[in-house]
Amino acid sequence: MTVLQSLTNIFEIFPNWLATILISCLPVAELRGAIPIALLQYQMHPAEAYLFAVIGNMLPVIPLLLYLEPVSNYLRRFRFWDKFFNWLFTRTRHNHSETFEKYGTLGLAIFVAIPLPATGAWTGCAAAFVFGIGFRHALMAISAGVLVAGAVVTIVTLGGISLSNIFMQVI
Repeated sequence: MTVLQSLTNIFEIFPNWLATILISCLPVAELRGAIPIALLQYQMHPAEAYLFAVIGNMLPVIPLLLYLEPVSNYLRRFRFWDKFFNWLFTRTRHNHSETFEKYGTLGLAIFVAIPLPATGAWTGCAAAFVFGIGFRHALMAISAGVLVAGAVVTIVTLGGISLSNIFMQVI
């Protein structure tokens, strides 16, 4: 069973629009997973898939930006969580410090906009926290990145569907 099928099965009790929003809220899927599911499984119109996925991807951003620091500080009192946050923040600093030093808030928007694994809104919130980007600037950058990533994923998915249809007609 693929990840796409697993997510579809988990959320099958919800209406398609709500399932798309909920899938897009998940850090493992975000809109990179929600848009293909909405287009391929739910047969949604591309504009609807984009809109619901963007809404869902943005829902956790404000709480993450507001509460990541206090929650991580609280959880760091426990050995397991201290090790986890040290790993996460060290990894984020190591992998992305050059980009954020060079481009700042624009770098955060570009980072979130790149539709690859581990580059979405959730990681963008962690990066904003690690690199000390203020709430307002981080929210604007992450929002811009999510909008661009949603457009890219929608276009790529529609292109894949079109290519698949052409290929099936040839066979």
